[in-house]
Amino acid sequence: VPMGVLSCVKYLMFIFNVLVFAGGTCLAGMGVWVAVDPAGFQDIVAARAVLSAGAWLLLVVGIALSLLGFLGCCGALRRSRPLLLL
Repeated sequence: VPMGVLSCVKYLMFIFNVLVFAGGTCLAGMGVWVAVDPAGFQDIVAARAVLSAGAWLLLVVGIALSLLGFLGCCGALRRSRPLLLL
């Protein structure tokens, strides 16, 4: 495999993982926002229990995606197979 192709794949993986990290950060931010200020969202969701559960779910999924995106970025830059497989 030519070296240019491997370099291209490396940077494409890095960019994809940056997008996953950014999406996870946005989800975590939305989860914190909904958990801290639920009054602004009561018009959208009628049941408060559902709103609270949704906020925690957004927060947990966002943190997990951010962690996976960060580890993927590190793995892509260092060409670390265990980090990429994680």
